[in-house]
Amino acid sequence: RFEMLRQEADHASAHGSGQRREVSRSDVHATGHVKQEELKLLLNVTRPEWFVPVHGEFRHLVAHARLARIMGVAPEKALIAEDGDQLLLDADGLRQIGRVPAEYIFVHGVGDISGGTLRDRQILGNEGVVTAIVCVDFTHGVLIGGPEIATRGWVAPEDSTSLFAGAAEVVRGAVVSSLGSGTSDRAALEKVVRRAVGSYVSEKTKRRPMIIPVVVEA
Repeated sequence: RFEMLRQEADHASAHGSGQRREVSRSDVHATGHVKQEELKLLLNVTRPEWFVPVHGEFRHLVAHARLARIMGVAPEKALIAEDGDQLLLDADGLRQIGRVPAEYIFVHGVGDISGGTLRDRQILGNEGVVTAIVCVDFTHGVLIGGPEIATRGWVAPEDSTSLFAGAAEVVRGAVVSSLGSGTSDRAALEKVVRRAVGSYVSEKTKRRPMIIPVVVEA
């Protein structure tokens, strides 16, 4: 509810409404910010010809600009700028000359995130993930268990049964054929499983989820 009131206050300020609503919330951080009388003192000492408030949300900018006008700044020289606004200060004064992209940047975790990681997250979000698990005996070249197919975000539950069965059959055939050809390396067999699942998924659903093959050695 507090967030809703905050947005409502910003909307009212943006549309010229002077209404005020007092909101009480015990865990709101309110210390460390300059009070109105201190802002007046700063304006009185510096006496700016042009003024652009830069701190706070939109309603705070509006209130600060109003305060500057009260302290003697000409109304047309108290500018309110939003994220992305370009301002030019020259011999003719201060004015807005355009905008630049200034969308939100969302950060997850701490430290640098590689482009590959971001691509993986995009695939997971848009296409989902399919996991194929098989258990094999490389010594005798046989499939011991599986394939087991699991997924998140790939298909709707009502469509999953037949697709899972088809994917499992395709993987089983690919694994048996690969083992029969002498494949005895886990990494090589994982590629076989990934290729088999990927081809089946693409053919049946025209989608490209992330494929995670898991080969367990018996």
